[in-house]
Amino acid sequence: MADSTPEDRDEAITPDDTATADAKSSVDEPGSGDEPTSDDDAQAAPTAATALDADTDGQADDAADEDAHDSDSDDADSDDFETHHSPALIATAVALPVVLIVAVLVAAFIALRAPVEREPLALGPVPAPAADGPACQALLPALPAELGDYTKATLVEPAPPATRAWQLPEGGDPITLRCGLDRPLEFNRASPLTVIDGVKWFQVRDEAGKTGTWFAVDRETYIALTVPDGSGTSAVQTVSDTINANLPAREPTPGEL
Repeated sequence: MADSTPEDRDEAITPDDTATADAKSSVDEPGSGDEPTSDDDAQAAPTAATALDADTDGQADDAADEDAHDSDSDDADSDDFETHHSPALIATAVALPVVLIVAVLVAAFIALRAPVEREPLALGPVPAPAADGPACQALLPALPAELGDYTKATLVEPAPPATRAWQLPEGGDPITLRCGLDRPLEFNRASPLTVIDGVKWFQVRDEAGKTGTWFAVDRETYIALTVPDGSGTSAVQTVSDTINANLPAREPTPGEL
């Protein structure tokens, strides 16, 4: 058998081999098959841009809706604040502390003006042979509860008979009255007398105690009214009116010189 020449080999290629080669060439060539052409790219680009613009517009609309919602919420909060903080409520909040301060000041003022609870007053015994007599029984119930700024005081029991006392609201030296006493030793024919509202009084001073004791000497029995210095004359005047209204007068009986 003779050897094939190159020309014979070229001629030996069949049509099927040619078709196969053409198909392979068409696959390997750029721009063939499924790869998009430049026209397809041009059409795809606007589509993508349109989709991007749509997404952007949607986001902008969402942001606008959110801003509108926030604005509505702020307006609602503002309206709620104004509703719950009306001028009347603010005025009440401002006035309430002032009212409380005024109330505290008024309470403190009343407490200062209120009378102090005083301790019962202790008085020593003094000879009073006529304390249970009719004159003292008529006089004591008629005595007033107040003598000027002095008010009736409670006495420590057992209290001396036919005795009354008055004190200032804050306490201090009292005004005392004793009824049914003996004639004072100092009272004699030379003793000066003072007439107050129809009653004749004889005064004995106690410089150490800074008090003056007035003795009513023209009634059935002797009555002593002791007043501290600086208490004024209203106590003597008031007691004089009470004595004059309840006990008949008589001439004094002083002691001998």
